[in-house]
Amino acid sequence: MAKKKKGDGPRAVAVNRKARHNYFITDTVEAGIMLTGPEVKSLRLGSASIGEAFASDRDGDLFLMNAHIPPYGPATAFQADSPLRPRKLLLHKKQLANYVGHKNRTGITVVPLSIYFNDRGIAKVELGIAKGKKMHDKRATEKDRDWNRDKARLMRDKG
Repeated sequence: MAKKKKGDGPRAVAVNRKARHNYFITDTVEAGIMLTGPEVKSLRLGSASIGEAFASDRDGDLFLMNAHIPPYGPATAFQADSPLRPRKLLLHKKQLANYVGHKNRTGITVVPLSIYFNDRGIAKVELGIAKGKKMHDKRATEKDRDWNRDKARLMRDKG
């Protein structure tokens, strides 16, 4: 295995691009995820989808639901679970209480923003506390983004 450079940083495996479009993200946190060996190998190949995923609480723990991690080809004999199975998220007790408390409020959901490998090679999930956007909020966000892009272009050309 080739040595990593110091500035490599985390390598994103799956990114939920629609999360920032459909939700206001108020807070983010990094959480560990419980995976089996073949699931980690499949993630290392870069094949995962979290577009429809969300976090749900069961028995005081937070689980990642609806995240699709496809089976790893060479390890088919060891994979009995579904690619959409719930996966336990690993958080500190205070973080867990905070996120479960936010989840119980109306209109608040916990969505995964990305799955990546940190510098030590451990799979992590970036979770965000999200509140749904209405159509007019989405239009306003797009309008602000376009104006900021045009403003930067004007400043670059003039200055």
